[in-house]
Amino acid sequence: MSSQLPRASARGGLRLRGTQLVWGARTYLLAIVNASPDSFSGDGRCDPLAAAALAKEHIHNGADLIDVGAESTRPGHTPITAEVEAARLLPAVRAIREAAPAALISVDTFKPEMFRAAHAAGGDVLNSIWGLDDALIESAVECGAPVIAMHNKRVAVYERDVVDEVLRTLERYAVAAVRGGVPAAQVILDPGIGFGKTAEHNLALLRSLDRLVALGFPTAIGTSRKSTIGKLTGRAVEERAFGTAATVALAIAAGIDIARVHDVAAMHDVVQVTDAVTRGWRPAGWSDALP
Repeated sequence: MSSQLPRASARGGLRLRGTQLVWGARTYLLAIVNASPDSFSGDGRCDPLAAAALAKEHIHNGADLIDVGAESTRPGHTPITAEVEAARLLPAVRAIREAAPAALISVDTFKPEMFRAAHAAGGDVLNSIWGLDDALIESAVECGAPVIAMHNKRVAVYERDVVDEVLRTLERYAVAAVRGGVPAAQVILDPGIGFGKTAEHNLALLRSLDRLVALGFPTAIGTSRKSTIGKLTGRAVEERAFGTAATVALAIAAGIDIARVHDVAAMHDVVQVTDAVTRGWRPAGWSDALP
């Protein structure tokens, strides 16, 4: 796979609202705020003030970015109209922006006009579960926004190797985004664990995250509370923090830059310990002196 385009291999990063995220320096937490009544994890916050309160709690617990979405993507979900999405999403984005002026807000939508409206309401980053097309790229460039492009598929059928197909698709999105005007360091690739994939597909991708990192772009992963963890552990959705922690630690060891999570406080500890081992990160005031 070779796009013959500049990559983010020199790392680089994002600078948003006075905050700089430097790829490779440490792992960043993208905290989930669902403005939907039918989230698979049962943590929806349809009231904008409740969404803002949860966002502030996530930030207090160590989140680097807040991811706000208003349309459920759980298996068997019923698609909603743009009007319904806007009625849920935009008040939540505005409320979070008002409550946390410096917060970095990722907007979970795959509709270009919805992202434009959410960006105007205070959003910063486009997070599309259906990858990128020309219209989405155009909306991101128009807003000067970084993008998270996720792999997805309506039916979990792969003619050849699942990892090969996912990487090929993600690289195509990245190439299109860079050619369309998004800087390479602002094109973040997500393999889409749990989206259009069986449990075995998910495990194959988790074993191959180093290949995703090798594409040269910043990367993200969202394994939090997913059904594959439930199948492996037998745990209910609200009891999957330890299983999620294992996948986050493995992802960091592979070089993943962003982990999208529900349980921010617990995953913050996972990130700090794993970053200390794999990336040389140390907390402020660190001393190696014996106690």
